[in-house]
Amino acid sequence: MDRRPLAIPAYRRLWIASVIAAVGGSFSALAVPTQLFTLTGSSAAVGVSAVVSLVALVVSALCGGVLADAMDRRWLLVAANGALALTYAGLWVQAALDLRSVLVLLALVACQGLSYGAIMAAMGAAVPRVVPADLLAAANGLSSLVRYSGSVVGPLLAGALIPVVGLDTLYLSDTLALLVVAWSVFRLPPLPPQPPAPAPTPVSPVGRPFSVGRSVAARRSMLGQLLDGFRYLFSRRLLVALIGVDLAAMVFGAPWALYPELAQREFEGPVGGGLQLGVLYASYPAGVFAVGLVSGVFTRARRHGALMASAALVWGATVVLLGLAPQLWLAAAALLAGGGVNFVLSTFRRSISQANTDDALRGRIEGSMTVVTVGGPQIANVVHGVAGAAWGARWAISVGGVLTILAVAGIIRAVPHLWEYDASQPAEPRPCSG
Repeated sequence: MDRRPLAIPAYRRLWIASVIAAVGGSFSALAVPTQLFTLTGSSAAVGVSAVVSLVALVVSALCGGVLADAMDRRWLLVAANGALALTYAGLWVQAALDLRSVLVLLALVACQGLSYGAIMAAMGAAVPRVVPADLLAAANGLSSLVRYSGSVVGPLLAGALIPVVGLDTLYLSDTLALLVVAWSVFRLPPLPPQPPAPAPTPVSPVGRPFSVGRSVAARRSMLGQLLDGFRYLFSRRLLVALIGVDLAAMVFGAPWALYPELAQREFEGPVGGGLQLGVLYASYPAGVFAVGLVSGVFTRARRHGALMASAALVWGATVVLLGLAPQLWLAAAALLAGGGVNFVLSTFRRSISQANTDDALRGRIEGSMTVVTVGGPQIANVVHGVAGAAWGARWAISVGGVLTILAVAGIIRAVPHLWEYDASQPAEPRPCSG
C-alpha cells in the first residue's frame, strides 16, 4: 500500500476514525434490516427503510455540501458524527426497551441517512485540505480500502454476533465507536472556509458570467448556494465527464440485482441462496480488497485520467465476461477483476474531482458526487431488474457491459481532456472569481 499520507497527523486521525466507523460503527447496516424483518415479517418494510435512508442521504449530502463550504469542516464533521452517535444511541434504547415500533425505527433510519450524507460530503471536502495534491490518489486509495473492507467485515461480524449478544449490544457498539470517531475528528486542526481562488470570470454554458464570491454567497439562501455549485459543476467539462463515466459504470455495469437469478438458473444454485450466490456477492469486494492492498503500484502514477477511463473500459469488459461465463469460477474471476479495476476507477475519479475543484465549492461538488455514487447503483437495480425480466440475466448483464464500454468510449471522444489529464500539470482554469 501507498502509506505516505499516514505520515500526516491530520490525515492519520481521519483515516483511523474511518477505520473505526467502517467496522465498529457499521453493525447497524445489518442490524436494522434484521430488526425490521423480525418485527414485520415483510421484506417490503426493509425496502421502505432503504428508500427512506436514500432520500435522507441525498438531501443531506447536498445540504451538507453547502454547509461544508460555509463553515469550519472540522466542526461539521464533529456535529455529523455526533448526530450519528445519537442515532445509534436511539437504536440501542429502542432495542433495549423492546419498543417494537416500525415508525420509530424508520425515523431513526432517516436520521442515520441525514448524518451519513453530511459526513460523506464534509469528509470528501476535508481530505484535500489536510493532504497535498500529489498525495490525493494515495489518500483516496487508503480511504477506499477502508470503506470497502468495512462494508464486508462489519456486516459479517454483525451476522455472527446477533444471535450471541443481541441487537441492542450491536447498536451500543456502534454508539461507542462513533463517539470515538467524533473525538478523533475534534482533534483535527481548524478547517475554516477559504475564499475562492482569484481567476478571470468565465462565461457559463448559458452565456452568463459565473461568480461565487464569498461575500455574495454568504447572503444567498442554501438553495441559491446549492445552485451555484451545480452551475460550477456543469461549467467544467472535466467534472461532467467524471460523472458521466461514473454513471455509465454504475448504471449499465452494476448487475447486483440479477445475482440471485444468475446463481439459481445459470449456475444451478438452490432456491433462496446457497454457495453460488455467496460466491457472486463475495468476489467483487474481494477484488477491491486485493487491489487496495497493492495500491502503491498505481497511486504514484500521474496519468490519472487515462487510468480512470481505462479502468471503466475494463470494468465493462469484465461485466460482459460475467454475462457470458459458462461456469461459476469464470464468473467469480470476472467479478474479482472487476472489483480491482473499480477500486482504481473510484480512487482516481475522486482524486481528479478534488484536484480540479475550487476549495470554496468543494463541499457542494462532493455532495453532488455523493448523490451520483449512492443513486447510481439504485438506478442500476431498477434497470437490470427490468432488463433481466425481459431478456434474461445473461443477456441483460452482457448488454450492460457493452453499453458501459460504448458510453465510456463516447465520453473520452467528446472530452479528450479526460484521457489526457495529467496530475503533474496545473489544473484547468477555475471558473470561479473572488
